[in-house]
Amino acid sequence: MIRRALLALAILAGASGTAAQTPAPRTVEFVPRTLFYMGAARLSGDDIRFSWDADLGGEFDFVDYGSGRVTFFGNYQVVMGDELKAFDPNQGNYVLGGAVSARLRPVELAAVFYHQSRHLSDREKTRPIDWNMMGVRASRAFIAGAMHVDARADLRTVIMRTNVDYRWEFDGRVRADRVLRPGVGVLLSATLRHLGVDGARGGQTGGRVEGGVRFDGGAGAVELFVAAERRLDPYPLEFSTMTWATAGFRLLSR
Repeated sequence: MIRRALLALAILAGASGTAAQTPAPRTVEFVPRTLFYMGAARLSGDDIRFSWDADLGGEFDFVDYGSGRVTFFGNYQVVMGDELKAFDPNQGNYVLGGAVSARLRPVELAAVFYHQSRHLSDREKTRPIDWNMMGVRASRAFIAGAMHVDARADLRTVIMRTNVDYRWEFDGRVRADRVLRPGVGVLLSATLRHLGVDGARGGQTGGRVEGGVRFDGGAGAVELFVAAERRLDPYPLEFSTMTWATAGFRLLSR
C-alpha cells in the first residue's frame, strides 16, 4: 500500500492539464486567504450511536511569500446518536495542523503536521486517544473540460500516539465543480484513506463519494449533498469500520 500511495503522489505531481492555481503574489502577504465552514449530515443505519455527523472548522494562510505559504487548519466534529435522547452528542473530535509549502508548478508541495484527539461526551472515558503525524502533501488545481478540479494527496507517518495502533496514513482527495449558471453549480468529490497499523488486524482502507449542488451568494455559499462512506474506527473505543449513506448541507465563507 505504501508503494501505491507514493505512486499516487507522483501521478498528482506530474498530471497534465491547464493549471488553475492563483498566480503567486510578488510580495509577502499576511492572511491573504481564509475559509470557514460548518455542516451536518444525517447517517443511515440502525446503530443508536450514529444518527448525525456535524463539522465546524476552517483554514487560513498566515503568510504567502510568493513561492509558497504557511497554512493553519482545524476542525471540530460532533457525532450524535439517539441512545439517551433524540439528539445525543456522544463524540467530540478535534483536528489541528499546519503546512509549509513550496509552489513547484504545476504542483504545490508541503510539509504537514497533523494532530487528532478523540473524546466521548456524557460517557466515561478514562484513557486519552490521540496521535500526531508528520508528512508531505502534494496538491494541484486545474481545468478539465468544463470542470474545475482540486486534487490533494497526503502521506504521513505517526510520530506520537496514545491508545491507537496507527503507524502511517495515506489520505487522497479530489473534487470537481461545474458551474451550470451564475450562482448555481454541481459538485462531485471522492476521498480515499488507508491506515497502516500494528497488530493482526492489518491495514485499513476507507473512503467517501459525494455529489451535490452548490449555491453561491455574495457572503458565502451553501452546498446540499448526498454521499456514501466507509469510515474507519468510527467509535473511539473500538477498532472497526462502518458503511453508511448520508445526506446533508454545508455552509462556506467566501
